[in-house]
This record gives sequence, C-alpha cells and structure tokens, in this order.
Amino acid sequence: MNPGNDTHFSEFLLLGLSEDPELQSLLFGLFLSMYLITMLGNLLIILAVSSDSNLHTPMYFFLSNLSFVDICFTSTTIPKMLLNIQTESKAITYAGCIIQMYFFLFFAGLDDFLLTVMAYDRYMAICHPLHYTIIMNPKLCALLVLLCWVISALYSLLQSLMVLQLSFCTDLKIPQFFCEFNQMLQLACSDTFLNTMVMYLALVLLAGCPLTGILYSYSKIVSSIHGMSSLQGKYKAFSTCASHLSILSLFYCTSLGVYLSSAATHSSHSSAVASVMYTVVTPMLNPFIYSLKNKDIKGALKKFIGKAAVKGPVVLGMRKCQ
Repeated sequence: MNPGNDTHFSEFLLLGLSEDPELQSLLFGLFLSMYLITMLGNLLIILAVSSDSNLHTPMYFFLSNLSFVDICFTSTTIPKMLLNIQTESKAITYAGCIIQMYFFLFFAGLDDFLLTVMAYDRYMAICHPLHYTIIMNPKLCALLVLLCWVISALYSLLQSLMVLQLSFCTDLKIPQFFCEFNQMLQLACSDTFLNTMVMYLALVLLAGCPLTGILYSYSKIVSSIHGMSSLQGKYKAFSTCASHLSILSLFYCTSLGVYLSSAATHSSHSSAVASVMYTVVTPMLNPFIYSLKNKDIKGALKKFIGKAAVKGPVVLGMRKCQ
C-alpha cells in the first residue's frame, strides 16, 4: 500500500501477547476468565450501591461510576482479542482500530479523572467534615462526573482526529493485543511531530495535574489524620482511604510501569505483557479491593444476594402455580 491518506481499505494486524499456536487456547481461557470476573465483580458493586439506600453517598456514587467505566474499559480490548484468538485471525479494520483507540483513550482518561475526584471527596470528608454534606451535594457530584466525561471525550476525539490525518506504510503490524495509540504513531509514514507534542502536552495536563491533585489531597489527609488525638478516629479516617489508596497505587504503578519498562527495554513484547496489568488486571481487582476492605459494601452485597436468593424460589413457585 502506498503512503497516503487513502487508508479506508487497509487492515492492521494485532500480534497479541504471543504468536505461539500452542499458547492460544491458554490465553483464550485466561483472558475470558479475567474478563468475566471483571464484569461480574464491577456489576455487583454497581448493583450493591444502587440497591442499598445507605450507600447513596458521594463516595459510593463515584465508586459505582468507576466500576461502570472499568467494565467499559476492558470491553474495548478483551472481546476483540478473544475473537481474534477464536477465529485464528489477527486482523482489525482501519475504522475498527480508530474506534478502539478512541474508546480506550476515553475510558482510560475517565479512570484517571474519577480517581482524582474520589481523592478530592476523601479530602473533603476528612479535612472538612462539618462542611462535607453541604459542599459535596448531589448537584456538585453529578457536575464533577459530567466534567470528567466531557474532558475525556474531547481529548480522545482530538487524538483520534489527528491520527486520521496520518498515512501508514505497508507494515501495519501492531505488537499489542489492542490498537495502542503510541504504537500506531510508530507505524505512520507521515510526520508525527504534532501528534507527539499533543500527546506529551496531554500527558502533563491530563495525567500530571490529576496526580498532583491526588498527592496534594492525600498530603492534607495525612496531616489531618496525624493531628487527631483519638486512635479510633485515626483508624476510622485511614480505613475510609485504604481502598482508594490501594486502587490508586495499582492504577498509577502499573500504567507508569508499562511506559518506563518499554522505554528502558525497547521491547514491544514486554510492553504488551506489562500493559495487561493496567488494562485487565487493575479493573478486575478494583471490586475485590473495595468489597474486601469495606464493611458497608460487604453488607450491601450480602443483602442484595440474599434478596436475589429469596426472590428466585418465589418466582419459580408462582410459575408452578400458574
């Protein structure tokens, strides 16, 4: 294919994690299991929060949004990967690749922004408890989530439109299991200087600023906890942040680890394996971290499962009577 913007008939090849035919069945089973666990775990969090009126608070409102975003985040990459393994095909259309890249950037950005909003929520709850319910009202919470969605949508749209202006060479092999933005830039034949500059600027503004906000919030939280005289108060304040801190560490350590490891080793295969951590493993572990460390979530889940267990036999009994 000659370089040029006429790429509507082209296909990209997703090389995946391994080209060994003997490993494909193992990879299929492993990623299908992780995908189903991610879907089930995050769906249970959403159902638990929505079904229990005691959890209709800003903290759990943001958590249910994060769970929904995690479901969408994994759904942009894993189903296509599983389909390619099942059909023994590595191809993805040019349009499909652009669409996948758009939604990947969109939901990755949303994850980042929601974690920042959750840090701000914890900061207000611990550092300004008397004004918490007044400041973190439902209107502000909805506005913060809407702002996260709008910024993420605009950013991913900008990057996708800029990629559409690029021309690609004959080598269209992506050493990943999804259409990763940086890998697509490396395949382009045309000048990618502007794309790279926008990418680094966005990294500073859309990743650096939220991270700075998170660090500032938690520095204030730690200072506030340190100033508490009651041991019980310190423990309660820390326990409300423990789950969020675990998710933050998991998200940032894995995503930063991917880019640092790829920059250090220059190995596309190691980068693909490392990217599994923040694209698949982190969304899968998030509901477990919150449910295992949070008594309110565990209580809501038990109530929800109990109601579902009681409702099942009642429905079956009514059908038999009919």
